[in-house]
Amino acid sequence: MEGRIVNIPNFLSILRILLIPWFIYYFHTGHLDIAITIMIVAVLTDWFDGQAARWTNDVSEMGKILDPLADKLCLASVAVYFLWVGQLPLWFVLFAVLRDILIFIGAGYVKFRHSVVTTSLWPGKWAVGFVSMLFIAMVWPHPFFREYLVKEFFLYLSTLMLFYSFVLYCLRFYKIHKGLEYRA
Repeated sequence: MEGRIVNIPNFLSILRILLIPWFIYYFHTGHLDIAITIMIVAVLTDWFDGQAARWTNDVSEMGKILDPLADKLCLASVAVYFLWVGQLPLWFVLFAVLRDILIFIGAGYVKFRHSVVTTSLWPGKWAVGFVSMLFIAMVWPHPFFREYLVKEFFLYLSTLMLFYSFVLYCLRFYKIHKGLEYRA
């Protein structure tokens, strides 16, 4: 692994993973203020870990793995929870979780087969952002979110961006596998 393993960006990614059960617990027990606060902190750590890595020039291979792993664990955990309580459709949860599993397997494959650590693509980051907005609209008890179908809007926008980014990840993995020019 290149770069330092113990640094602020990696700490923030680990913190995001550790916040998952606390968010689910507080949301499930009806402590919405605490759950919303935890969700906002998690979203901010997602943004801030990348910024901190760039600001401090402390980008590490571990961080390139931890950040997307934290995103995938957060998305899958919260999506499965919302499926369990009947707030998300099965098709969306299956699609989002299977997509993330396939991307993670693909990244592992190119790391071990071709010694390339891939980074998140911008459409993938946008997709995670839209999924975060979907979850915020589901959690925040503001009438605006229900009156204007914000949840539904972000559900379908997230689906489109998740699909679009998945296609781009597949193309990148294909190019790496074939030895073609690619963007890491």
